[in-house]
Amino acid sequence: MIKKFDSNKARLRRHARVRRKISGTPEVPRLNVFRSSKHIYAQIIDDVQGVTLASASSMAKDFAGSGSNVEGAKKVGEMIAKAAAEKGITNVVFDRGGYLYHGRVQALAEAARENGLQF
Repeated sequence: MIKKFDSNKARLRRHARVRRKISGTPEVPRLNVFRSSKHIYAQIIDDVQGVTLASASSMAKDFAGSGSNVEGAKKVGEMIAKAAAEKGITNVVFDRGGYLYHGRVQALAEAARENGLQF
């Protein structure tokens, strides 16, 4: 019997391995990225208290465009950086969610850096 490779299961294993090493604190929260086939989401999380401090996604009402391409990911990166600035957050730890640092994830990260987040 041929077993089909489950890429999401592999991604979740990579994410769990990375999460053992990084954690968001109140001083330096975690910037988490999740991408689906149609949308991309970003959250800034304080893992000590277990709360989301800021979030942005391609499903937001003020988002214009598509979340399934690099341009949409750049817009979400700008949105999360602005949301973080409003809360007084400048330094974060980047959590790519087990995804490769390529394409939409890379575009989101670079746009967030260009708009004031440091990681």
